[in-house]
Amino acid sequence: MANNQGYSRRHVLRWGAAATTVMVAGAMLPNFGISTALAADLGEGDIGILNYAYALEQLEAAFYTTINDKPFHGITQHEAETFAEIRDHEVAHREFFKKALGESAIPEIEVDFSKVNFGSRAAVLGAADAFENLGVSAYNGAGQLIKKVDYLVAAGTIVSVEARHAATIAALLHGPSAASAGGSHISPQGLDGEMSPEMVLGRAKPFIKTQLNFKSPV
Repeated sequence: MANNQGYSRRHVLRWGAAATTVMVAGAMLPNFGISTALAADLGEGDIGILNYAYALEQLEAAFYTTINDKPFHGITQHEAETFAEIRDHEVAHREFFKKALGESAIPEIEVDFSKVNFGSRAAVLGAADAFENLGVSAYNGAGQLIKKVDYLVAAGTIVSVEARHAATIAALLHGPSAASAGGSHISPQGLDGEMSPEMVLGRAKPFIKTQLNFKSPV
């Protein structure tokens, strides 16, 4: 295994840009008013995992952007600032994966938040709680599938931020004590949850119009 000392995001970006190009269904078709993101092949190996993470970060970035564009009635300044900060983090994550993947990146996915009532504080926080904990489980489950240690290091720095988001949302939703307890997401062994990409994409499917085709490395 390669030594991971001294690796930076710049290294990851450079390696990702040289990866194999992912074919996207419909990408070469002219635009006749039909979405170009009807389906996307995430690719194989590490590229597939990076595109998988990229799709999830697109989803989260779009969700928090919508919250900030359509704040619910009675939103406090603290809540608005919190959502804006999380949005900025998710946008940064999205752009990081986009640059790392280079020409291998899937196009922008189409999202569907019609099931979320953005006018309701409870609905918004409930959805945010579900998205954040799904994101943590996604990174935890995908880590074992990543082959290149440099990508694993980058994913580790992002999942820790996602966990902070989950704790912040839990505090807003259930009170300060919920931020540290973790609730049902923490096992009796003190471990956070993990899900396979197939499970995560199944949970996220109601909010993503684009069909994401994923081939598990194992």
